[in-house]
Amino acid sequence: MEIRELTTFELDVLLDLYDRVGWTNYTQRPEMLKKAYENSLLILGAYDGDKLVGIIRTVGDGSSVVFIQDILVYPEYQRKGIGTQLLREVMDRYSSVYQMELMTDNTAKTVSFYQSVGFVKADDMGCCAFIRM
Repeated sequence: MEIRELTTFELDVLLDLYDRVGWTNYTQRPEMLKKAYENSLLILGAYDGDKLVGIIRTVGDGSSVVFIQDILVYPEYQRKGIGTQLLREVMDRYSSVYQMELMTDNTAKTVSFYQSVGFVKADDMGCCAFIRM
């Protein structure tokens, strides 16, 4: 597995990945996805040879805050350490950032995954999160 920074991307490849993991909010709005990628802080792809098998996308200023916006791995490649590898690469690149955040589903699987790489739930730190959609 090789991790590469993406400075260009093929929208149809991204749409396939988002579709395969069930993230239809993006697949139903391909123009939004395109603009989101164009305005991201950092995008890393995990490659099996020439095939993109996973991606992580961050937004933020890279100094005080980095937000993990998307982390996706094709279902057949999940549970092989690819998501962890992508996340650790972002954590290494932004090791001096004051605050690294993400929002995810509150399932045992996702909570366990993020805790395994050092994240803590916001409410465990006396914080809460707000969202407006």
